[in-house]
Amino acid sequence: MTDLFTVETRIEDHLGRTGTLRTPHGDIETPAFIAVGTKATVKAVLPESMKELGAQAVLANAYHLYLQPGSDIVDEAGGLGKFMNWDGPTFTDSGGFQVMSLGVGFKKVISMDATRVESDDVIAEGKERLAHVDDDGVTFKSHLDGSRHRFTPEVSMQIQHQLGADIMFAFDELTTLMNTRAYQEQSLDRTQAWAVRCIAEHERLTAERVGKPYQALFGVVQGAQYEDLRRKAAHDLETIVGETGRGFDGYGIGGALEKQNLGTIVRWVNEELPEHKPRHMLGISEPDDFFVAIENGADTFDCVNPSRVARNAAIYTPDGRFNINTARFRRDFTPIDEECDCYTCAHYTRAYMHHLFKAKEMLASTLATIHNERFTVKLVDDIRASIRAGRFQEFKKETLARFYS
Repeated sequence: MTDLFTVETRIEDHLGRTGTLRTPHGDIETPAFIAVGTKATVKAVLPESMKELGAQAVLANAYHLYLQPGSDIVDEAGGLGKFMNWDGPTFTDSGGFQVMSLGVGFKKVISMDATRVESDDVIAEGKERLAHVDDDGVTFKSHLDGSRHRFTPEVSMQIQHQLGADIMFAFDELTTLMNTRAYQEQSLDRTQAWAVRCIAEHERLTAERVGKPYQALFGVVQGAQYEDLRRKAAHDLETIVGETGRGFDGYGIGGALEKQNLGTIVRWVNEELPEHKPRHMLGISEPDDFFVAIENGADTFDCVNPSRVARNAAIYTPDGRFNINTARFRRDFTPIDEECDCYTCAHYTRAYMHHLFKAKEMLASTLATIHNERFTVKLVDDIRASIRAGRFQEFKKETLARFYS
C-alpha cells in the first residue's frame, strides 16, 4: 500500500482488482473510466454535465494545451481544473502520442496493423512528416499553423506542471506495429532514458513550485507486441528512483498492440509491475477491451472514442452500437435506451435525436455525447461492482453476450 493507491477486492485467479486512487482533488474508485477532455473540455458537453453523469475524473492533452492557449495561461488561471471549472481529479498525458501520431500524418489513430511491411519510416500515405525524433527529444511542426516546436522530457514535465493535473505521464516515444524489432529496441532504450530525465525534472519542479499540490507521475510502458520488451520496459521503469528516493507513482500501459493480444500484453506488463501502484491503460473504451484489461490488472482507462463516435451519430447501448441517423428511427418516440439513467434518455426520443443529426444541429453532439459517456462510465462502474460482489466472470459473460449478439 502507498498513500496514493490502495488495493481492495481481487478477481479470483486473475490480476484484476478494485481499489482507491487518492488525489488532491478527491478519490477515484477503480476500475474507472477517465473521460477525455482533450483541450480542457469534453467536446460538446459542460463539465457540470460530466459530473452529473458520474465521471470521476477527466484527462486533458499536454500537446494541444501547450499549443493553444498555452500552458502558462492555464497555470495563471490556477491550473487545469480551475481553468475548465472542474473540481474533481484531473490527468494530463505527456503529448508524446500527439507529437508522433500527428507528426506521421495518422491524425487520430496510429496504424496498429502488424501484417504490413515493417519499416522504420512509418508515415501515412500522402502525408508530410511533421515530427523528427532524436535521443534528446522531438522537433515537430504545429498542426495548427506549421510553427516549429521542440519537446524534450524536461519540456513535457514543465508543461504538465503548469497544467497542474493531479496525475501526469512521463514523456515517451510511441512506435507502431509496423516498426522493425530493431527500432522497437532502440525506442525502448530512448523511452527509458527519457523516463530518468522526467523523474529528475519532476523532482526539481515539485521542489520549486512550493505550495502547489503534489502531482503524481506515471511512467509509460512500451514494447509493442514483444513479450520480452514489454516485461523489460515494466521492470526497468520500476527500478528508476530519483534523488528523493521516490520512483514513479504509477504506470501507463501504452503503445502499439493488436486488439486480439490486448489481455496477454496487459498481463505481461502487470506481472512485472508492483501491485501496490495504479496502472492506467491508455486509449481503450470498447466493452470487450474493458473486461479483458481489467481481468489482467488495469485500473483506469481513457479514450476519446465515446465522444468522437457520438458526434457521428453512433450510439452505445447494452444491446450493441447503432447509428441514430438512419431512417428506422425517424418515427421512433422511445428513449435511446430504456434502461439508461442519463439526461438524454430521460428527456429525449430517438426520433428527436434522428432529427437533430439530420438537421445538423449542434445539440445532437451534446445529447449523444452525454449518453455515450454515461454508458461508458457506468459500464466500468458496474464491472467494479461485480468484482466487489464476487461475480465478475458472470457479469462479463452476460454483458458481452448481450452487447455483441
